[in-house]
Amino acid sequence: MDSVLLITIIIVFLALTFDFINGFHDTANAIATSVSTKALRPRVAILLAAVMNFIGALTFTGVAQTITKDIVNPFTLGNGTTVIMAALISSIAWNLITWYFGIPSSSSHALIGSIAGAAIMSAGFHSIKYGGFLKIIEALIVSPLIAFALGFIIYTIFKLSFKNLNLPKTNKRFRYIQIATAALQSYTHGTNDAQKSMGIITMALMASGLHKTTDIPFWVQVSCATAMALGTSIGGWKIIKTVGGKIMKIRPVNGVAADLSSAIIIFGATYIHLPVSTTHVISSSILGVGTSHRVKGVKWDTAQRMIVTWVITLPISALLAAMIYFILNLFM
Repeated sequence: MDSVLLITIIIVFLALTFDFINGFHDTANAIATSVSTKALRPRVAILLAAVMNFIGALTFTGVAQTITKDIVNPFTLGNGTTVIMAALISSIAWNLITWYFGIPSSSSHALIGSIAGAAIMSAGFHSIKYGGFLKIIEALIVSPLIAFALGFIIYTIFKLSFKNLNLPKTNKRFRYIQIATAALQSYTHGTNDAQKSMGIITMALMASGLHKTTDIPFWVQVSCATAMALGTSIGGWKIIKTVGGKIMKIRPVNGVAADLSSAIIIFGATYIHLPVSTTHVISSSILGVGTSHRVKGVKWDTAQRMIVTWVITLPISALLAAMIYFILNLFM
């Protein structure tokens, strides 16, 4: 078998593995609030998330094209397949480490940082397309801040609108609404997160000379959607416990407010073809809701630990990818 084709097959396998891990690592965030409030039984929530993620992944390709062309140029990048392989190995390693410790870390940060780190190690800082790269970084930084503000605003509106209603009855009604918002959030997650692996695979095909445009092949869409759905189907209990209960005590009305605000932000980013961290957005929405509900009710020590992980993910994944590229380049 031709060595270029073999390396490309390995990259496709690694990308689908990344998507599978993303399924139980990041998708857990999308259903954490509905599980914690008992709006959905865990198995039902996971099945719902898997189906909606699959549908969402097949709906759009704009984010995938951004990943393909806006960080590096796959046609001119030296040792492009080695760069992509190093980036995937680094992203997978970081996702597994943070999953093991139950920390909601960003797969998006890990992947973007890894691509940049491996590319810089391969061809220097000039290999990065800074216009597109900085646009992506801005989206990753700004989206959680907007999600926090929107979560605060939406829950404040809920508080004012339903302040005279019986709380137990209100929460019971919102528990039914939460089923719909959990489905919506899982769908929007699929529209953004699954596309990142689609972009990586397409980038690898272009670097190998097997694909000539940034258009995403349909088989790539289906493969990534399936891998994420399968990953989702096995659950991500450690992440669910952190997001669903260790940030604040979530009631159905809180969950609906958080789900709505994060779904709006994620889908908005998908619409303008920008990858965002669904982990950051969902967790920030919960923090915004919690702050609006009762500042002292937020477990800020957990929030602090999450924020530290968010900050260090991109530089650590970049350094890790650079080291992995250096090692791979000795043998490839």
